[in-house]
Amino acid sequence: MKRQTTVEFEHITFTREGEAILRNISGNFKEGTITALIGPSGSGKTTFLKMLNGLLSPTSGTITILNKRIDEYNPIELRTKVGIALQDAPVIRGTVFENLALPYLLKGKTFTKEQAKEFLQYVGLDDSFIYRDASDLSGGQRQRLSLARTLVNEPKVLLLDEITSALDPTATSEIEQLIKKITYERHVTTVWITHNIRQALSISDNIMLIDSGKITLFAPTDSLTDKHYEILAPFLHGGAQS
Repeated sequence: MKRQTTVEFEHITFTREGEAILRNISGNFKEGTITALIGPSGSGKTTFLKMLNGLLSPTSGTITILNKRIDEYNPIELRTKVGIALQDAPVIRGTVFENLALPYLLKGKTFTKEQAKEFLQYVGLDDSFIYRDASDLSGGQRQRLSLARTLVNEPKVLLLDEITSALDPTATSEIEQLIKKITYERHVTTVWITHNIRQALSISDNIMLIDSGKITLFAPTDSLTDKHYEILAPFLHGGAQS
């Protein structure tokens, strides 16, 4: 099956205070795929992710989301199409329902209890969570709530920044399976920063390694050769840190 290109970036450079954080990087991400984004501390991974959500703008180069330049979107439209989930899974004060309803509230729309239950069930939380205080949830439950809230906007692109790094192995495995479910069932384009190279190799369709602001490896995970593993060797021992 031929997959559509959802995100395209061409000749992206980002400079801060005279220092080049990203250096002329180009590539694309396709629908229904997970790309693991890895690299050492300060390599530019988080900077790049923020550009895909419009939180930062490149110094030069272009980013296209769904065949439209990112600078042509208004922020609300862009963040509806491009969802993001973070390591600390931030929640607003209030119930799980109030957190899930937030995207609709910001657009002046009504979100129902039935809709909330459907999203909770999709991410593996039962109906009883709807009235619980979001601040009382465990780390894994908060991450599921964060993902459910992101899904309320029906994003086409999902950006993940080390969302399992603070979770125990069981919760990590559950979130990994959930991300696969979201990506493949909803034909979402997922870009996942992870510090865990073994996780990257097990959950991704593609590996993208950024080092010193440059893409030094970008290849389908199932096509990696001994030569590729030589490039990844420094990260296999101790893991890549973000």
